[in-house]
Amino acid sequence: MTIPQDRPRVPRFGVNYTPSDGWFHHWLDFDLDAVRADLDSVAALGLDHLRVFPIWPLFQPNRTLIRPRAVEQLVQLADAAAERGLDIAVDGLQGHLSSFDFLPSWTATWHRRNLFTDPEVLDGQAAYLRTLAAALVDRPNFIGMTVGNEINQFSGEAHPDPDPITPGQAEAWLHRMLAACEEGAPGRLHLHAEYDAAWYEDDHPFTPAHCTRIGAATAVHSWVFNGTAQRHGPTAVATGQHAAYLIELSKAWAHDPGRPVWLQEVGAPAPHIPAEGAARFARTTVAAALDCPDLWGVTWWCSHDVDRSLADFPELEYSLGLLTNGREVKPAGAAIAELVAEVRAGWSPPPVRSTALVLDLPDQAPKRSLCAPGGAYFEAFMRLAADGVRPTAVLAGHSEDAEHLAARGITELVTVDTIS
Repeated sequence: MTIPQDRPRVPRFGVNYTPSDGWFHHWLDFDLDAVRADLDSVAALGLDHLRVFPIWPLFQPNRTLIRPRAVEQLVQLADAAAERGLDIAVDGLQGHLSSFDFLPSWTATWHRRNLFTDPEVLDGQAAYLRTLAAALVDRPNFIGMTVGNEINQFSGEAHPDPDPITPGQAEAWLHRMLAACEEGAPGRLHLHAEYDAAWYEDDHPFTPAHCTRIGAATAVHSWVFNGTAQRHGPTAVATGQHAAYLIELSKAWAHDPGRPVWLQEVGAPAPHIPAEGAARFARTTVAAALDCPDLWGVTWWCSHDVDRSLADFPELEYSLGLLTNGREVKPAGAAIAELVAEVRAGWSPPPVRSTALVLDLPDQAPKRSLCAPGGAYFEAFMRLAADGVRPTAVLAGHSEDAEHLAARGITELVTVDTIS
């Protein structure tokens, strides 16, 4: 869709593409006709982009072998998307998807070495990201690369076989990987994406500062099964506002007051969001995100349900699609399609959020659990939202910086201890 030049840019609306035939294992038996049918069903919802997931060990089974045929199939997918008016963003290091880890054998067992610090692993990762980006650089519908999907989970203590690193090593790794993406496709929207441990977990090596100061945009992944829905319920303000909260929380650390924020993953996980409430949750969540200034776009997780013939997924993973495994539109898909049409018919950017809740954390934020569901800061923010306030977040270190506050349009400061 072409937007008239006198109209503000409408946020992007897309979907994380989960192939209906074989899930991400479809790369093993790539069927372009099946992909085209999937993309037809996505385009029919009025969406404008896909987030696409090559599986790292299938594309780079040896450190010095990036399979040309696999890269060619990725380009074929991009071209099929373009034929249907869909742009694509590509995640590189998969990495981790829907509870499964996909790591090449040259990083594991007898070849076990740290994913973030080993020099040879870094060389291989950089070559892979650069190759994928370069393969797509001449495609007008290529948005850019995301380094990997929630790859920070490999660095955390919760992982069964973690790759421990310091925040400084995480930062160096991010810069190296993003530089490789830029070398392959200069000037595109290259970024990185972490799951919410970066925002909520004390001492996690990937920090909010990394998320908001490295890369071309900030990515947030909003999942209310993290304790939000369990604590507050499926229809509570906190549940519907969780994605908007992460968007606004990210702005506390950003140096650029207008830095774009991409709601790159958000979904309606059952039973935390009952199936009969998925459409309502979708509308509420996306509407709340659209009320956040500087939103780049919303990319729903996911396109199609996972075929129940596939084993061992957590139960909630099977039913997250906007479409069924048979490509039929589900109620959440219809709700998203209706909302997208409404927004495009009459979009006006939201006003600035002039009230900021002060976050008393040091810049590197080692202790972040107060921002998590149940934490004092999270609960205070949600009380403000329930009262009809449109809060944003500001670090205490910036709360007396007049230039910073003016650049963000903040005119009122509120502290956690003043909210009952």
